[in-house]
Amino acid sequence: MATRGKRYRGLYEKIEKNSSSSVDEAVEIIKQTRSAKFDESVDIAVKLGIDPKQADQQIRGSLVLPHGTGKDLRVLVFAKDEKAAEAKEAGADYAGFQDMLDKIENEHWLEFDVAIATPDVMAEVGKLGKFLGPRGLMPTPKMGTVTNDVAKVVKESKSGRVEIKNDKGSVIHAQVGKSSFDAQKIRENMVFVLSWLRKMKPQSSKGDFFRKVSVSNTMGPSVNIDLSSVREAVKGFEGGM
Repeated sequence: MATRGKRYRGLYEKIEKNSSSSVDEAVEIIKQTRSAKFDESVDIAVKLGIDPKQADQQIRGSLVLPHGTGKDLRVLVFAKDEKAAEAKEAGADYAGFQDMLDKIENEHWLEFDVAIATPDVMAEVGKLGKFLGPRGLMPTPKMGTVTNDVAKVVKESKSGRVEIKNDKGSVIHAQVGKSSFDAQKIRENMVFVLSWLRKMKPQSSKGDFFRKVSVSNTMGPSVNIDLSSVREAVKGFEGGM
């Protein structure tokens, strides 16, 4: 088992082992335990009451956080002619078709964070699966990254759009901001994600949907959040909509 460093152990001492904090307390702890020399990401992990082996219980989609992620994403759009120009005008870092395909296939170039494609080019883009698939960069209709409305998706990606997909352990991981964000912005982004997840609960999922929720800085220990506080926060958010 790996030995934790002195800095990590010092942060962990601020969190009572096996305890659960309210949503507000967890955000405050995140703010107090930031210590890296860079602006750490704040990430939420949610264990869901789903069977990931069942196709009808997969959680997959995208949403735009109220306060963004704080990360400047590099966006590539696979599109031809007018759609490529539309994407560039909307703020895409790269846009094109054959030139982009050739660059990825021949140079193994993958210097982008989000890939979007128009439906008419997906047959060719799909051939890049061995490059894009392992890195989670393949455009898909379920994630909203195969679309003719490229301008909208480019703007959303630049302003804080996050893609969400459960892993094999029924866990969702998502960035909900940066440690430099004020506490209220982190909280609102967190609760927004939780509310979105609750609305995505499959009808075939039985029992409690939220099984475990935790939040952490990139370089810090995770803070478990009391599930009753999660339910209250989501209820309060949706009641105020």
